[in-house]
This record gives sequence, structure tokens and C-alpha cells, in this order.
Amino acid sequence: MPRPSIGDAAMSGAERQARYRAARAAGAPVVRVRHPAPRHSRSRRWNDAVAGLTALVAEYTAWLDALPDNQQDSATAEALRAIAELDLSDLHAIQPPRGFGRD
Repeated sequence: MPRPSIGDAAMSGAERQARYRAARAAGAPVVRVRHPAPRHSRSRRWNDAVAGLTALVAEYTAWLDALPDNQQDSATAEALRAIAELDLSDLHAIQPPRGFGRD
């Protein structure tokens, strides 16, 4: 969502720079907002990635099922079939090692 405007019209680059320099000269504190990086464990990130892949395969399978008959022999259908035939059971079976008490 854009920030609300200060005046009736947008400031030019020179006006914005002048306001910035005036604020720094007056000693106004610089406010920088830093959002913390997400701190999920590797095993959780792995499980989320596998779940995302499974959801994508389901979406592509639904797309393949919804293709009209005249497009069943197209390159798109071939690619969708290749994705739908992927076996992700091996990925589901893998449990990453726990890491030094941090998981």
C-alpha cells in the first residue's frame, strides 16, 4: 500500500532531496525498519518445499484433466503428463538430519 502523500502534488526529486538534507542537518533521527528474516529450521523448510511440490503436481494434474480433447496431443499436454507422472514418494520418505539441537 503506498504511503499517503504529504502535499497536494507529488514532490520533485530536487524537493525530496532538499527535504532529506534539511532533516539530516536538523539532526532528525534516521528511522530504518528492518524485518527479521524467517528463521525456520532446515527440516521445516524441506517439508514445506516437498508439500509445495506436491501441491504443484496436483494443480498440474488438474490442469491436464481439464484440457480439451483437441489439445491432448499438444506439447503442453506432454509437459503436464511428465509432471503428473512424477513420483514424489521418495521425497516424502526423506527426513533430513537434525542439526545440533537447533531443530
